[in-house]
Amino acid sequence: MTNNKYVLSWIDEMKAMVQPDKVVWIDGSEAQLDELRAEACKTGEMIKLNEEKLPGCYLHRTAVNDVARVEDRTFICTRKKEDAGNINNWMDPAECYAKLTKLYTGSYKGKTMYVIPYSMGVVGSDFAKIGIELTDSIYVVLNMAIMTRVGKNVIDALGDKPDFVKGLHATADCSQENRYICHFPEDNTIWSVNSAYGGNVLLGKKCFALRIASYLGRKEGWMAEHMLILGVEFPNGDIKYVSAAFPSACGKTNLAMLIPPEIYRNKGYKVWTVGDDIAWIRIGEDGRLYAINPENGFFGVAPGTNEHSNPNALATTKKDCIFTNVGHNLDDNTVWWEGLDNNPPKNAINWKGEKWDYTKYNKADKVNTSCAHPNSRFTASAKNCPCLSPMFNSPEGVPVTAIIFGGRRAKTAPLVYQSRDWAHGVFVGSVLASETTAAATGAVGVVRRDPMAMRPFIGYHVGDYFGHWLEMGEKLGDKAPKIFHVNWFRTDDEGNFLWPGFGDNMRVLLWILARCEGKVSARETEIGYLPYVKDIDIEGLENDGKEFTHMMLDELLSVDKALWREDAENIEGFYTSIGERLPAKLWEELETLKKNLE
Repeated sequence: MTNNKYVLSWIDEMKAMVQPDKVVWIDGSEAQLDELRAEACKTGEMIKLNEEKLPGCYLHRTAVNDVARVEDRTFICTRKKEDAGNINNWMDPAECYAKLTKLYTGSYKGKTMYVIPYSMGVVGSDFAKIGIELTDSIYVVLNMAIMTRVGKNVIDALGDKPDFVKGLHATADCSQENRYICHFPEDNTIWSVNSAYGGNVLLGKKCFALRIASYLGRKEGWMAEHMLILGVEFPNGDIKYVSAAFPSACGKTNLAMLIPPEIYRNKGYKVWTVGDDIAWIRIGEDGRLYAINPENGFFGVAPGTNEHSNPNALATTKKDCIFTNVGHNLDDNTVWWEGLDNNPPKNAINWKGEKWDYTKYNKADKVNTSCAHPNSRFTASAKNCPCLSPMFNSPEGVPVTAIIFGGRRAKTAPLVYQSRDWAHGVFVGSVLASETTAAATGAVGVVRRDPMAMRPFIGYHVGDYFGHWLEMGEKLGDKAPKIFHVNWFRTDDEGNFLWPGFGDNMRVLLWILARCEGKVSARETEIGYLPYVKDIDIEGLENDGKEFTHMMLDELLSVDKALWREDAENIEGFYTSIGERLPAKLWEELETLKKNLE
């Protein structure tokens, strides 16, 4: 498929190490993918589902010990330890290559090496970056064909250049002790061994699109961020785009595919999804920020996805979808997961491949008693999403009007506030936090700092990463997007949510966009600019079946100084842990917050 000497010599080197029986290039054609689907069904790697109810859909199960990303086995391998920073695991590159070479040697014996040329972003666009992944797994090939742009046109776009990310994956024996997901940003290389779970083996996803890309972005003057991108269309046809970062379990996919409340739909408002997970962002020719979604599909969490929580995501899974670790309903050869509906199948196989008894389900022990694993997934093509933006394939991307950070805080953060300026916005993003819920292991209410929702995905030192954000703001000047923070998860003393969330988050988005256009004023507080109660539309709004009042909104927009003082202490501890590379500007922002709270 190519005469590119850099590609061919690298493949030869990898081939000599892993020793496959044969090599197959993935050309992206439907005919070749169909052959691979048939082969995967024959070997039991995948199960073909009901063609009438779920056309083109398949089920796959991973090993029981291999069901999620493994942060403790994920390494950034830079020549100097300090360049990886202290929130990443580090290994010396020479040591890592030597250790992993032993695990890879002969790991493809009796197997096929699949060569997947793929593009993150529209092939040939200025934003696009090319990768080649070598894998022994048909599951990986088929997922990458959904999640990225795969095929011969990618190799043609690369031409004879050496400019590609080298990815090597080996399923090996899925040994937990020898599972490694290693990134060599200085070598444009990713090595993944002893896993077959998507987040660890679809190397275009978090490995390339965030860890390697964040490193490249800093070097080349752009940003790779763990952000959704959505467009709000106004009744007059204008569309304004926002990008938003949320730690896991904070409603990111639901916001990305938001359906406006009926009251807004009737007026002609629409919401368009550009991306649900990753944004590559750079300064355009007009000096504004532009964003693309480098992916071509969605790798979403299945449990909890239903007609109420996210009808657009559910619709996306109805055809040409790969389900991983969900339940298998044997009565009609379809899939099921907790939260899909209230009709658990009576005749089903669970995510472990065992007969499932729905009467034994125990919410306190989901992993062992649920039909679907709590982190079970669907891999679905973006083109199947009913609210996919017409700008999805735009090579230039979309202009970003606002950047939103969101955490899960029971009492501290108000529903929404705006940063005073870009530097203050970087401060707000750098201390983004979520509190552990009952679903997480350990104590409830513990604050976990997840800067820009990128904690597990920054490919270099977090202090330098914050510095890069500040530099981008200097380059943008007065064309910088406004930065906001939202919190859909404020609770009363009984733990009930004070805000209805889901589609009604549109009301907050509209205030944010009105602020960006200078259409509404705001009150300056200790933490930033907060809305006046009258400026967030609550017409027709209910929470838990009760009418939502201005008094309730007022409570959601209150700032408890004592709680914020406590938070400032926690931030100081977090900043201290980052060390001397933390930009002085952020220490200044913390001091300003503390003074404001005195």
